[in-house]
Amino acid sequence: MAGKKPCVIGILTGGGDVPGLNPAIRAVTIRALREGYQVIGLRRGWGGLVDIIRDKDADNSNNYMILTEEVVNRAGRTGGTFLHTSRTNATRVKRESVPLHLRERYSEDVNDLTEEVLKNLDFLGIDYLVPIGGDDTLSYAVRLYQEGFKVVAIPKTMDNDVPGTDYCIGFSTCVTRTISLTNNLRTIGGSHERIMVLEVFGRYAGFTAMLPTMAGAANRCVIPEHKFSIDRLTELLVEDRNHNPSKYSIVLVSEGAKFEGGEMVFEGGATDAFGHAKLGGIGDLVSAELQQRSAEYNHGVTINIINQKLGYMVRGGDPDAVDSVVPMAFGNLALDLLLKGIHGRLVVLKNGRYDDMPLDVVTGPKKMVHVKEFYNTDRYRPNYESFEMKPLFIMTS
Repeated sequence: MAGKKPCVIGILTGGGDVPGLNPAIRAVTIRALREGYQVIGLRRGWGGLVDIIRDKDADNSNNYMILTEEVVNRAGRTGGTFLHTSRTNATRVKRESVPLHLRERYSEDVNDLTEEVLKNLDFLGIDYLVPIGGDDTLSYAVRLYQEGFKVVAIPKTMDNDVPGTDYCIGFSTCVTRTISLTNNLRTIGGSHERIMVLEVFGRYAGFTAMLPTMAGAANRCVIPEHKFSIDRLTELLVEDRNHNPSKYSIVLVSEGAKFEGGEMVFEGGATDAFGHAKLGGIGDLVSAELQQRSAEYNHGVTINIINQKLGYMVRGGDPDAVDSVVPMAFGNLALDLLLKGIHGRLVVLKNGRYDDMPLDVVTGPKKMVHVKEFYNTDRYRPNYESFEMKPLFIMTS
């Protein structure tokens, strides 16, 4: 019908930034515009939707923008997210974080602003929502879908631990960067004949430590799924070092790894909007313990340690090839579903094929490394056997 208002798609990115988000935004936008949709980019994840002021004369430029081919093409090859991001959980907004214009109505210590989010979506005229994020960001997408809003989601996280999909945007670049940075540090390890402890991402799942180790970047890795003995780890790393002509060895330590008899190591007591305390410090503790124990396994001679947290260095910069291609496919998959009138789905890669799953799969059991199949709990390294018919990234589910 002439003059009919086009359907409007809203896109947002939440949680940690990763390379591949901008290509995903570009893919959704280009396809949507060519199918006759209008596209609104929501800034700062769920934060932008919480902060909207429902007044046509209000300045909401900090909360959303109209997306065009020119805008997304300019950003589409770059890392990060030009829509910005936050860890806002609209079901648990602390009183001091409630927008000023809503504080009279919401004055509890913790407030559920879902009613406001739904009204804001209506105010913006958004018909469909495409959130891109990890299981925290997407768990709120499930809530909106349960409230009746039309959602198709795209999985993103360096940890590669969103349930239901073998692959999440950002994982390949993380592995690529980890291998590259570890190889750069070898010259230092060899020059000083040290043991290198590199802390990598991985709160609950050890994929980001396992894959680089399998690729030969490190001798050993310790992961969240299996508590490790520091004495056994010291013994192995000293042995690795002394058998290496350049006299160094390397261990990748997942940020969520735990000592035998211990728990995760946190930077402090503060938690984010999803209840997660900030991890940090396990690499420091492992380094200190390794140095203290090293002489016992090295004929009485202490071995010095190189301790480096790779952290943000693996999530910066442009996406690699996989994180340029997969987001394009995920974005088009999302549009295919919306064009068919299908929603409440998560686009996925499963057994090497693109597909989709019910959205609420993201609230199911955590996706973690299958220790018995993939991890040698005595040698603290991946199992290297029987790759036949395994998916591209081997241990993805």
